[in-house]
Amino acid sequence: MTEPGFNPRPPLLRILSLWRRQAPALILGALIALAALASGIALMAQSARFIGAAIAGLVLVVPLSLSILGVARVVLRYLERLSTHDATFRALAALRVWFLRGLAGSAAGGLGLRRAGDLLSRLITDIDALDGIYLRILVPGLSALMLVPILAWAVGRDSVIAAILVLALFVLIVGLLPIRAMRAARAAATAQTEAASSLRVAALDALTGLREIKVFGAEGRMLANIQAKEAGLFSAERGLAARGAVLQAGSFLAAQAALLAVLLIGGAHAPIAALIAAFVVIAAFEAVGGMPRAGALAGVAAAAASRVIAAAEAPPSVPDPADPVPLSAATALRFDDVQFRWSPDHPVVLDGLSLQLPAGARIAVLGPSGAGKSTLAALALKLAAPQAGSIRLGGVDLAQLSAADVRTRIAYLAQTTHLFADTVRNNLRLARPDATDDQLWAALDAARIADMVRGLPDQLDAWVGEQGAQFSGGEGRRLALARTLLSPAPILILDEPCAGLDPATERDFMTTLNLTTQGRSVLLITHRLTGVEKIDRVWRLQAGHLTSATF
Repeated sequence: MTEPGFNPRPPLLRILSLWRRQAPALILGALIALAALASGIALMAQSARFIGAAIAGLVLVVPLSLSILGVARVVLRYLERLSTHDATFRALAALRVWFLRGLAGSAAGGLGLRRAGDLLSRLITDIDALDGIYLRILVPGLSALMLVPILAWAVGRDSVIAAILVLALFVLIVGLLPIRAMRAARAAATAQTEAASSLRVAALDALTGLREIKVFGAEGRMLANIQAKEAGLFSAERGLAARGAVLQAGSFLAAQAALLAVLLIGGAHAPIAALIAAFVVIAAFEAVGGMPRAGALAGVAAAAASRVIAAAEAPPSVPDPADPVPLSAATALRFDDVQFRWSPDHPVVLDGLSLQLPAGARIAVLGPSGAGKSTLAALALKLAAPQAGSIRLGGVDLAQLSAADVRTRIAYLAQTTHLFADTVRNNLRLARPDATDDQLWAALDAARIADMVRGLPDQLDAWVGEQGAQFSGGEGRRLALARTLLSPAPILILDEPCAGLDPATERDFMTTLNLTTQGRSVLLITHRLTGVEKIDRVWRLQAGHLTSATF
């Protein structure tokens, strides 16, 4: 069974099609690699000619051609490494950008049921496995094509039988063994990538839940789980390595057999010609000696490509309409008889819910955890779609609007707003990339955290730290609020904005919200009120329905 987003084209060809923009760099690298190989073959042939002549006593000094070819080979090999690796890094960078864009489109509401460790494995391990497509498969494959006529000329001019044997053995190395290796490695590679993903998931779970693990004394159990996953990965890797070793041994034996055929069959007629052919055979078979291993790598890369494509091309949870309707100038948000559940086997979250948020109104929706309050935000932002009923923005059904347009009208502040391990400036500019420093300071002032940021040595360029570690909970929440306020969206959805704050900090933060959100429509989603909120109407969400709250 294929994953969502499966493309009928072979996965490796699909990856290559994504590298069209890098084609000039890839072609240049391949041409330089072929030139370096040609210079190496020419150097070996010329060396054999010189050695043969020296044995016959015909020359006493090294000809100039050897020096030229030697220098050319060194220079070309250096340029080959430089160009092919540069092309590979550019192609992989483009592939990661494509992957993240696809992931953002299909998982805009968060990873949900997807495992973060699995996606991280696809982003890092699987994409890294694809660097061999160019360096270890395409370039050696092109080299093999170039070497066929060279071998036929070098060996065949003295012995046709020797040429036939050498070419047969050459085809075995560059064709039959790699294909066999790829087929054998494909299943093992799938097991390896799945084992690596499972290990990464287990390790991330242990790291993120380290506090709970310590509290409940579960270190031994978690370590045993990680070690079991690690053992599975090592077993899969050993299987791949064993297959590669056997095929590589076959490649070595074929190369030695080709050399023996040249020396025994061709050497009997023309020793110097046979010596030249032997040197060419040595150089040619050395150049393609890794092809069986490249075949195994192709199996690994094909499995990795399938996983990368499946994740990046998964369809979005709420696809945009083929012909989106333009946004209305009105900004009222309205839920009409909305029914929703996250999946068919999950209970109903909203059952015939109706709610109106007029332009400029301030409404609170209260309810216990799991009542479906956050679902309202997901539906309003087109991160999910109702199974029945409608949601209208400015009188237009969200189903007729593009998600990007909807999100220009609605800003969102969640209870788990993420602060990136970056500067204050870059965290704020997530909401408005073109924001000036004056606009950034204005947002910080509105969120009442500007004085704190001004007191930092680097101010806007101060490092926030992983998960906002350089800021307290209240400071981090205010920084997230400043980022939200940078958005010009006329509607603000505040989903448990004070979760995790102490009562005094919570009241102070809500007072700030009252002042900074004036003039915008506000939908406050919370499990309780502090008493300082300025709200026009309060609703209580229970059993999928809204009822007017009384106090």
